Amino acid sequence: MGLFDAAPAAQPLAARLRPESLDDYVGQEHLLGRGKPLREALEQGALHSMIFWGPPGVGKTTLARLLARVSDAHFETLSAVLSGVKEIRQAVDIARQQSAQYGRRTLLFVDEVHRFNKSQQDAFLPYVEDGTLIFVGATTENPSFELNNALLSRARVYVLKSLTDEALSQLLARALSDDKGLAARQLQITDEARELLLRAADGDGRRLLNLLENAADLADDGDTLEADALRELLGEGRRRFDKGGEAFYDQISALHKSVRGSNPDATLYWFARMLDGGCDPLYIARRVVRMASEDIGNADPRALTLCLNAWDVQERLGSPEGELAIAQALVYLACAPKSNAVYSAYKAARADAEAQGSLEVPLHLRNAPTKLMKQLGYGEEYRYAHDEPDAYAAGEDYFPEALPPRQYYQPVPRGLELKIGEKLRALQGKDHASVWQRRKP
Repeated sequence: MGLFDAAPAAQPLAARLRPESLDDYVGQEHLLGRGKPLREALEQGALHSMIFWGPPGVGKTTLARLLARVSDAHFETLSAVLSGVKEIRQAVDIARQQSAQYGRRTLLFVDEVHRFNKSQQDAFLPYVEDGTLIFVGATTENPSFELNNALLSRARVYVLKSLTDEALSQLLARALSDDKGLAARQLQITDEARELLLRAADGDGRRLLNLLENAADLADDGDTLEADALRELLGEGRRRFDKGGEAFYDQISALHKSVRGSNPDATLYWFARMLDGGCDPLYIARRVVRMASEDIGNADPRALTLCLNAWDVQERLGSPEGELAIAQALVYLACAPKSNAVYSAYKAARADAEAQGSLEVPLHLRNAPTKLMKQLGYGEEYRYAHDEPDAYAAGEDYFPEALPPRQYYQPVPRGLELKIGEKLRALQGKDHASVWQRRKP
């Protein structure tokens, strides 16, 4: 049985859909696109030792298998989690046999190579050096920190990226239509469910296929996969309140809204009601800290400190001293200037982070403590703010390249945020036009 000939029914969907040619490989166009050096080297059979560095589920193992197939090399694999020097020597023996008996080179793929210690990594060196093995390692960790310099110097590092939505869409379409995939099931998927799957995958092709396979297992042939069913599968909407405690949560809601509405008297009433009903004061103390950040924010940053102190008093002294400290914090919050600017900004940022997936950190914002990272362009063109006029690098862009600059934080004209807003407007006036200079046309 050949490398790609295992019985499809016994394999997970992700394994069944492993591509058999470079043209079928999804993603990593920056490495494998037509005319790219790695693609040309592979097509010419010019294999060399290499390290694949990238997040899970982006095709590191699949690419290694394709390298062996395209180059007609014998494929051996080791997992650094399960292997040691003994297994390395066994792989070397097999490589020598392949060379002596069949004249074939051996590609040794080492998954999670960063888990090997220094002596285990050193064990590869003589065999990589004399050509016994073509070494291909896969790692999710920075090779600069996790791999020996001696091994790094003998292998070229290729950075694999998270799969784009376009690549994931291709993978999803293939899974539903390929005979090795789910074609026989004749499943359909709604646009909403498709988008939900892409977001849940977050650039991980294996995760996408595993989620799709789980959803398919719960469906009948010919069904249409709906977003609601996928949400249940993904675990969304699991949070439930005990209906027996409905009055309790109604009261904490009333307390919170009284603070937000700047009514100290109603605030004290609901606080007293909850204590009278047997509520743990520490629960309220935690909620009070939340109120300080959500509804007061930077309009009066002292509110957060006062609330933390009240929590501390409750823990140290208990009742009734602690309850009085919490009451003091609640009255302060009710009377303080209100701002939900930080809360709203945080929610907007979270929404972008969830919707956009794992966007790459721009190279100019990355540190470059190693030679490899400098060669990859880490830290180039970064402007150190303290060296700029007024310690502000006007026009510098700190967002991912794929995400246009946002302005989440909108200070309100109340309390300290009045001053904060004035400062931000002054800074934004310096770079409003130039902030786009880094953006590609």
